[in-house]
Amino acid sequence: MTVAVEHEHLTRRGLRLAQATVAYNVVEGVVAIGAGVAAGLVSVVGFGVDSAIESFAAVLVALRLSARLRHGDHDPRKERRALRLVAVTFFLLAAWVTVEGVRSLVGGETPDGSPVAVVVLVASLVVMPLLAAAKMRVGRTLRDPLVLADAAETRICVLLSASTLAGLVAFQLTGAAWLDPVAGFVIAAFAVHEGREAWEGELVHDHHHHDHHDHHDEAHP
Repeated sequence: MTVAVEHEHLTRRGLRLAQATVAYNVVEGVVAIGAGVAAGLVSVVGFGVDSAIESFAAVLVALRLSARLRHGDHDPRKERRALRLVAVTFFLLAAWVTVEGVRSLVGGETPDGSPVAVVVLVASLVVMPLLAAAKMRVGRTLRDPLVLADAAETRICVLLSASTLAGLVAFQLTGAAWLDPVAGFVIAAFAVHEGREAWEGELVHDHHHHDHHDHHDEAHP
């Protein structure tokens, strides 16, 4: 009974962490997109859109964990469809950032500096590692691939914040306009990576899950 109680307690913590990720990513996404559009910074807009997509992925994790807490079951087919939608959105983001980056390079447009974008990216570098570490602890204790995958998504967000910030700071120090689209191409690469993981169902499906179903099928031909 104690194990079951602790399991439920940790699942609730995982749910709260997913909800916190959604709340933070929505605010981060809105501010980054606004600042990026205002300054003409392709990489910052891309980062903001990526935050919005990641919040959608975290919503899926939260829905699955809350379904487990309520009645212990879920619908893998619905989750797979939703994850494929997330994947397609990541691919579209990668395409948009790449096209805009190339246009920016060819057109020789010079974006403005954006102190707001710098603040958002620095805040992300403080908050996201804390969230990722907390998710890793819960996921490892529960041996839950879903929570561990959510932690991995958050770690990617940390890398993305760092690369976007590096490009932005370098641009503001040197005035080299090409640094912004190049930082955008890094975001496109990350988005493709995240999109492939979502498409393959790594947020939801795992070997234990398949093994469980295999045994279940053998027991009930």
